[in-house]
Amino acid sequence: MHQSDKHSLGDIELFPVSITKKEYLGEDAYVLYFKKTFDFTPGQIIAISMTKDEPPRLYSISSSPKENEIAILFKVNHSGFLTPRLANLNKNDQMMVSKAFGSFYGTKNADYWIAAGTGIAPFISMQKFDLARNKTLIHGGREENSFYFSNLFQNTDGLKYIPCSSIMDKPPFYKGRLTEYLKNEDIDVNKSFFVCGKSEMVVQVRDILINRGVDYDQIIAEIYF
Repeated sequence: MHQSDKHSLGDIELFPVSITKKEYLGEDAYVLYFKKTFDFTPGQIIAISMTKDEPPRLYSISSSPKENEIAILFKVNHSGFLTPRLANLNKNDQMMVSKAFGSFYGTKNADYWIAAGTGIAPFISMQKFDLARNKTLIHGGREENSFYFSNLFQNTDGLKYIPCSSIMDKPPFYKGRLTEYLKNEDIDVNKSFFVCGKSEMVVQVRDILINRGVDYDQIIAEIYF
């Protein structure tokens, strides 16, 4: 879920969609699917709610514009307002969504992608839209099953995939947090860095990159809970 201002979302039009499929990824993570009825650009977000009267939350689309369904990746926050109810949805149940918006767009350039947790969502969309070639994806997680869609990225031609974990010391994992990788390993400071994850992670990554000589304007960030 993205950080949002409730007031700025008040004018967003929501409409009902029916769930076509639900996948459980383990560790309270799910993917919900519904039929695509609007166009979007990889990296964009949609607003989601259960009713028109509730303030919506923002989620990145994790499917490709070439697919017939739109997919949303989320992890349940058991004290949260929306995700426990999303997790209880099943095929043919309804939720409210908006059309896509946002400007966290993928490019065909040799960029860095940096994600932690469900912040991987927009990069799944970009990969499925053939934007992963010449990219380096630095993916932070903890346990092996927290690296959502890792098989997809490991088998992507032209993508350098670097999963970082502070507790796993075996291939293909880099032993250490993704922030440690960015501090200690070689990076090309002339590239663009697309960063998606919790606010604390995004701030840490931005500070590390700037300290290593990356221009502020070359860091494009999305906050994702």
